[in-house]
Amino acid sequence: MDRAWKGLLKSGIIFLTLSLFVYIFYHIDFLEFQRTPNPPFKKIRGSSDPGSNQNYCTFRPLSPKEIDEENTLLNSIAWPNTPSVPLPVSLNDTSNAARSNFVILPRPGGGSWLVGDQLEVMIKMFDFKGRPKTHGGDFFLVRLHNRTVEAGVAGQVVDHLNGTYSAVFLLPWEGKSQIEVTLVHPSEAIPFLQRFAGEKPNGVDFYSTFHSGLLTQKTMCSVCLPPTQQPQCNYTDLNTGELWFCYKPQNLSCDARINHFSIYQNPPKAKEDILFKNGVTMNVGIPASGPAHVTVFPKMKGELAATTNKDIPGPAGYYYKGLWSSLSGATVKRFNNASAISQCLKDKVVHMYGDSTVRQWLEFLSRELSDLKVYNLHNMKQSGPYVALDYARNIFVTYRCHGLPIRIVPSPVTELHYVANELDGITGGKTTVVVFGVWAHFTTFPIKYYIRRLMSIRKAVVRLLARAPATRIIIRTANLKNSPSPFSAQLGGDWPSLQRDKILRTMFKGMDVYFVDAWEMTVAHYLKHDIHPPRPIIKNMIDVVLSYICPSK
Repeated sequence: MDRAWKGLLKSGIIFLTLSLFVYIFYHIDFLEFQRTPNPPFKKIRGSSDPGSNQNYCTFRPLSPKEIDEENTLLNSIAWPNTPSVPLPVSLNDTSNAARSNFVILPRPGGGSWLVGDQLEVMIKMFDFKGRPKTHGGDFFLVRLHNRTVEAGVAGQVVDHLNGTYSAVFLLPWEGKSQIEVTLVHPSEAIPFLQRFAGEKPNGVDFYSTFHSGLLTQKTMCSVCLPPTQQPQCNYTDLNTGELWFCYKPQNLSCDARINHFSIYQNPPKAKEDILFKNGVTMNVGIPASGPAHVTVFPKMKGELAATTNKDIPGPAGYYYKGLWSSLSGATVKRFNNASAISQCLKDKVVHMYGDSTVRQWLEFLSRELSDLKVYNLHNMKQSGPYVALDYARNIFVTYRCHGLPIRIVPSPVTELHYVANELDGITGGKTTVVVFGVWAHFTTFPIKYYIRRLMSIRKAVVRLLARAPATRIIIRTANLKNSPSPFSAQLGGDWPSLQRDKILRTMFKGMDVYFVDAWEMTVAHYLKHDIHPPRPIIKNMIDVVLSYICPSK
């Protein structure tokens, strides 16, 4: 009898011990994540509205050297200060393209314009009451073009901060060409764009689905989660330090997260929307005061080009007869058939990372090369990954999206890899090409978040080039979009894209990398702007990429 009681007591102790262990194990996620974020993560709240629940973001901490670089980068994209616009917004003091004008300045030294000259245009801005503007900050796109010969080149704008601007153009071809000046945004609209993603992601919400057994729940995710009593799951990447959080679902572990997706917010009509009215205050052509065209003559032997302003950078390239010629990189060769493309890519491994604008390049190659087979991996079209192979020519091409944050249909979290981690897994070498473009999905996030992402990618690029210096690394810059509505302009229009484009170029400047200048290639082309540039532009981009891979001897 005593033996039976002792056995029963021993069994009871074992049962209680196991029960306690299971309880602690089951609840460890809750105990761990209700304190998220923990040091060294820094909670940063916006100063514009201290009592608001709208300004909240968690950024990866930076070293003192990185802080100095971040400040330099922020200064480099600082926009001229403009007088604040009180609500309700009135257009009386707003820049009005229809009342403004531009004039072509005479050629320095006189005489006819010659190929290679630098032409200058003076832009004078007026408000809706017809009064001259007295401050700068307007955002323009300018180009010189000739549709007959499918020629185009982007101009460079200089803000004189007094309501006048200079637009400077290189004259690369002869003949008659038109000057086009477009007011994308008046200066009064820029502060609203700055605030839109200044403190938190705007316009898009991100979610994840959690699933285990019979339970399925969805919660909001971001690096900028509104503070609540609900515990958070911390998905910080241990290698890169990239942050990401989700509200922890009830009765499910943080490990039960299976996918990521986004939902566009339905924005209410805002009082400042009048500043983003297409054709009135946004994307409006400015008329010329006098001729809007210039006739350029060929430069004869011994003739000198007009004096140029060396402080103004020249264009990256130009179109002539529909073909892009680079002025700042490798000579662009023409790969006009499948044989030429395949010969360049023979025995190459090409890894592509980024958004859908990079995926366009893989799609172009797969259409052009019938022997480059894209394998069906039963994945999501938007996120990939994709693998393409031409076995006979030993061509291997991959594509993978750049990971969080990405605006996407529900996609497995297992397929959302950070670019830096992918680069760390590449052996590299003279047969390896890496292509990436990271910008479009960051336009709704604070610029500091984008800077940190590029810092982690740059570190991985440095590591890759250190172990395999012959690796060819090609970076795709941002491009223009079609933004006809207030919401599209704020969500990711040309101004926030330009800011990120400048950051991207600056951070990789001077490194052993190559740029495809998608910005100027879309500014200079006559086709309508689109987040996904049309085929003729993509064809020219591929020619640039292949010219980097297979340069002229």
